[in-house]
Amino acid sequence: MVIGIYKTLMTLAFPILKVTYIKKRQKAKKEHPTRFNERLGDYKVPRPQGKLYWMHGASVGEAVSMLPLIDKLLKEDPDLSILVTTGTLTSAEIMAKRLPKRAFHQFIPFDVPAFARKLIQHFKPDAVMWFESEFWPSLLSEIKNAKIPLILVNGRVSDKSFQTWKKFKFISKELLGCFSFCLGQSEQDKNRLVLLGAPKADCVGNLKFAGMPLPVDEDKLNVLKIQIGDRPVFLLSSTHNDEEERFAQYLHWLKDSIHDVLIIVVPRHPNRGDDIVRMYRNRNFNVAQRSREENITPVTDIYVADTIGEMGLWYGLAQVSFIGGSIIPHGGQNFMEAARDKNAVIVGPNMQNFVEMMDRARFYDAIYQVNSAEDAVEKVITLFRDDGLLKDRQQKAYIWTQKEAAVLDGIVHVLKRILKS
Repeated sequence: MVIGIYKTLMTLAFPILKVTYIKKRQKAKKEHPTRFNERLGDYKVPRPQGKLYWMHGASVGEAVSMLPLIDKLLKEDPDLSILVTTGTLTSAEIMAKRLPKRAFHQFIPFDVPAFARKLIQHFKPDAVMWFESEFWPSLLSEIKNAKIPLILVNGRVSDKSFQTWKKFKFISKELLGCFSFCLGQSEQDKNRLVLLGAPKADCVGNLKFAGMPLPVDEDKLNVLKIQIGDRPVFLLSSTHNDEEERFAQYLHWLKDSIHDVLIIVVPRHPNRGDDIVRMYRNRNFNVAQRSREENITPVTDIYVADTIGEMGLWYGLAQVSFIGGSIIPHGGQNFMEAARDKNAVIVGPNMQNFVEMMDRARFYDAIYQVNSAEDAVEKVITLFRDDGLLKDRQQKAYIWTQKEAAVLDGIVHVLKRILKS
């Protein structure tokens, strides 16, 4: 009943939203300039022949977590194609670069019943896999009404969301009732999904632990390797506002301690690149900027890599990486990609977004956690001064990621069982 009321309200309200909220998004360039039709359920890409699965993830993190599953499913079934939907421009750009053959990206429509039906009627998916925790009532309801198997993959219920949903269990039960099956990221997530109304749920592990190696343009990598030579490389990865400045006061110390070290800074939001470059130059660092096609020279202290979709280059060049979003109270960023690329990995104190991952990484002694930027730089100096210790930390990080990758087989096994039943 609640979903029915919501669907009616969305249908009635959308004309107003289109000339207010959505127009504002378009003006702010948050919608694609030539593919806005997809947000209205008007799709031009024809449905591929054969079997089609539809996978949806809200943004970059969810979309990237799909990639190993997409790759494995396509390799095991030559008759299968996969539609991936997301809602952000950044995720669309990354998917365009990283999706394999027989997989393609489209934008998710706004959550209006008519738009949802248009997507379903156009693509006629054989199954739908919904990733993590972004629940759109109209879309979920229309998928259920079309009698298409709908599976929640890597479902996550945070502490805050759980407390909120418990107060509105009649709504969560109706939403989760749209799913044929729910796979939680952890046992806790599975139990919370059941308590909130999921009819069937299980946990075989966190799909984010099974990530694929990041794509690397070998030509670009070789150019950078020539520019860098045999200099040691420290990477500040996915940094957020204020983290670059917190490190700035200790990077001269790193320079003085480790001869010829190169520091690469990759901001989480590349549009901040100019501000970061200006700040470091004001602190007397020699800085080159990726987005302005400035080369790394022997006198370059800091290289600001303010681009999208090139993280594979930076992890491939670095020996030690600090993962951003963890000095400030943001909750941290995913650090498995660095570990998978055999980087020694350091994080700050605020890793609340990755509690389970942190617990498992600590179990395998795969990560350093420090309290401040000063502590992080001190750890970097220690690692670069002790080649044996550096190689040991790199190897432990890598071995941990290989052990965790086994979760993918478990998820594929469950999906096959559900879709055959």
